[in-house]
Amino acid sequence: MTLAPPDNASLGVSTAAARHKKQLLIALALTSTFMAIEIVGGLWTGSLALLADAAHMLTDAGGLALALIAIRFGERPRTPRNTFGYVRMEVLSALTNAVVLLLLTIYILYEAYQRFFSPPEVIGGPMLAVAFAGLVVNLISMRLLAGGSSESLNVKGAYFEVLADMLGSLGVIVAAGTVLVTGWNIVDPIIGAGIGLFIVPRTWVLLKQAIHILMEGTPPEIDMGLLERALVEIPGVTSVHDLHVWTISSGAVAMSGHLVVGEAASRRDVLAAALEAMKAQFGLTHLTVQIEDEALRGTEAVLRY
Repeated sequence: MTLAPPDNASLGVSTAAARHKKQLLIALALTSTFMAIEIVGGLWTGSLALLADAAHMLTDAGGLALALIAIRFGERPRTPRNTFGYVRMEVLSALTNAVVLLLLTIYILYEAYQRFFSPPEVIGGPMLAVAFAGLVVNLISMRLLAGGSSESLNVKGAYFEVLADMLGSLGVIVAAGTVLVTGWNIVDPIIGAGIGLFIVPRTWVLLKQAIHILMEGTPPEIDMGLLERALVEIPGVTSVHDLHVWTISSGAVAMSGHLVVGEAASRRDVLAAALEAMKAQFGLTHLTVQIEDEALRGTEAVLRY
């Protein structure tokens, strides 16, 4: 007999990004369409700032596509080989986004350095028109992704990239206006470098968040000291050990721990109180709690193996 594995919802595991799939699809369509226009405009006008913005658009499109792929994988049911399903694809997608964007920024800064000493001729008028259109597209995409950026690491990564593009479009507008009014072509590589430098801190934060999750780090909103005290204060509990809290994916946090109880304690009551305390005080609902006495604690290393 084959037992069908339950879906991820039965585990309490879901991706927050999945709730914003439609917004991601619309943003991807807008970004991809305008990216092509901006690449053509950058090559036509000779503007590094415009090409830098187009490069960010490319990473936006890739990031949005990865986010949607991650959602698709995250919706697949868990299996005996992947007991949490594929929800962590979201974190891998965010990590890929951050790495690609950092590498692309390095290239843009190198190109800006080259152009600083030999600025090419830039056509200001078409550059300005394309930049204005890019600003509108980015503002629409930001509006679509704003709601999900506070819930999902993946959507947050996409939102940061669109935000960087929006500011990049503003920078291109400034560069184009300056070229039109003064003829100073050198402002173009300066703005291009500025666009690259602006997004580095935000991308670095995203990279650290993704790595923290992959390293099974404690979620920043969880105070482990308070959590342990909440468990120790449960009537009948004498001590707590092997306590772990980690993030599976955005909006999905798991906790496990061992509670040592006295002989007179009702293990059923202790377990019920622990589950209620974790849910009420810390919002944790996916828990694995082992109740044991002092004798079992002394032999658990043998029992595990």
